[in-house]
Amino acid sequence: MPFEIDPRLIVLFVCVAVAGVARGLAGFGTGMIIVPPAAALYGPQAAIVIVVVVDTLPAVPLTLPVLRLARWREVLPVFAGLFLLVPAGVLILKASDPVALRWAISLLILALVVLLLSGWRYRGPRTPATSFAAGGLAGLLQGTASLPGPPLIVYWLGATIPAALMRANLMTLLLLGEFVSLVNLWLAGVMTREAVATGVLAAPVYFAGLLAGWLAFSRANEAVYRRVAFGLIVLAAVLALPPLDRAFSALASAVAG
Repeated sequence: MPFEIDPRLIVLFVCVAVAGVARGLAGFGTGMIIVPPAAALYGPQAAIVIVVVVDTLPAVPLTLPVLRLARWREVLPVFAGLFLLVPAGVLILKASDPVALRWAISLLILALVVLLLSGWRYRGPRTPATSFAAGGLAGLLQGTASLPGPPLIVYWLGATIPAALMRANLMTLLLLGEFVSLVNLWLAGVMTREAVATGVLAAPVYFAGLLAGWLAFSRANEAVYRRVAFGLIVLAAVLALPPLDRAFSALASAVAG
């Protein structure tokens, strides 16, 4: 039976394209932009699967060139924490009530954006233990809501490393994290055929957005694109709050019609 194009998929494509541009520009933002509307349209578990499928293969060719720029001595301790805590996040995802989880995801995203915009950064010691802890928090958020980026941004920006290096570290770690998520979601039985098929259909749209963002990166003002990315993230989180389901359904119908 062929996969039918429905209004939900059209709205998802728009969100995925925007997320691709944000990821290409800033090196983060995919989950924060896609998960809230995808959770409203398909449910939280399917949303996480969609994001992981969408973000894995298209990101590979764009991440490979920055691997040589990443500082692996900084990436590996963080990845170790992420690797160990992703399964715990997936267990939370699987056991949680869908509506309660949607509330938690949207409110968490809004809180993380406020934290990032406040300018607070971790400025304490940077040891393997602190890197492991930052990665563990990122892994927990990766498994639960596909949101590993904010803890890492707070941690690495406090080190005052160059934007290009932080972007390379983030892109490298996020790609590794997607493969870890794929395995854990499959083992947990969360990867349904519909969610995977939806992610596969959306992947080319995401790749086009990634390319657009990547090409614009060298021409963009860093402060401007970060403000735009944060604005899009806030909009996605607010629109996906459970009380706005009717508004989201109306948006899907308007896009379709």
